[in-house]
Amino acid sequence: MAVERIHWEDLPARARWEVETKTGTVYSTETVSEGLNSAIAAILTTETGRVFVKGLHRDYPRRWTQDREAAINSAISHLSPRLLWRVEDEWDLLGFEVVDGRHADYTPGSADLPLLVSTMADLGKVPCPDLPVKLAEQRWESYVSDPAYVRLFEGDRLLHTDYNPVNVLISDGRALLIDWAWPTRGAGWIDPACLIIRLIAGGHTAAQAEVVVHAHAFRGLRASTPMEVPRSSATRRCRCRRPAPARCLSASPRPRSTRRRWGCVWGCCRMCCR
Repeated sequence: MAVERIHWEDLPARARWEVETKTGTVYSTETVSEGLNSAIAAILTTETGRVFVKGLHRDYPRRWTQDREAAINSAISHLSPRLLWRVEDEWDLLGFEVVDGRHADYTPGSADLPLLVSTMADLGKVPCPDLPVKLAEQRWESYVSDPAYVRLFEGDRLLHTDYNPVNVLISDGRALLIDWAWPTRGAGWIDPACLIIRLIAGGHTAAQAEVVVHAHAFRGLRASTPMEVPRSSATRRCRCRRPAPARCLSASPRPRSTRRRWGCVWGCCRMCCR
């Protein structure tokens, strides 16, 4: 559920003062409209430079997403803007370096896609740090038709999972991942699968989306979990030729080796969109 966005001036005077103890005097502000998880999201021009501030009131039910984003930042600072400081009082506020860029274009043929897939592949090489993040097998266990499939989500990779184009900044020939409210530990195939769903939403066919991601993401991808799918009804469905729902990973049957690599079950489609 989206959080109602407020402006810098709407914060209590104490919260604004606490930020200024980190930044010096705030000269001007620009509210950022994109994003769903923060009550305040603004670029501040301050005595010490520009900073992006996002945050939530301490009583907001999902304020703990701030904890996760703060905790994970040091592990992904080469792929995401750096966290500079944090204020924790009535308002929980995170201050990040400002990256000048634009949101990614997911339309077919976009020059942004190789940059994004390269960043995603780099993230796939990062072991998940020992932090209290979500576990993929727990986060999505209700989306599988057979409990045996839950093991397909297990792994030791650090996952972003939310490849909405507003969470990708293109800057200086690189794609940076932002909004780490839902870092997850799991199998390395999950982020590529999540991106495929977003590419389909951006105008790709399922086959086109798979080609874009597969061309880069699976080269050297560490298989931290055996990806053999149990030979059961789900595997038989992967061989069928019925049209897949718009959100599905593929609308056509895939070779056996590809099904193993993807952990290809129709339930993955629903999982990636959550």
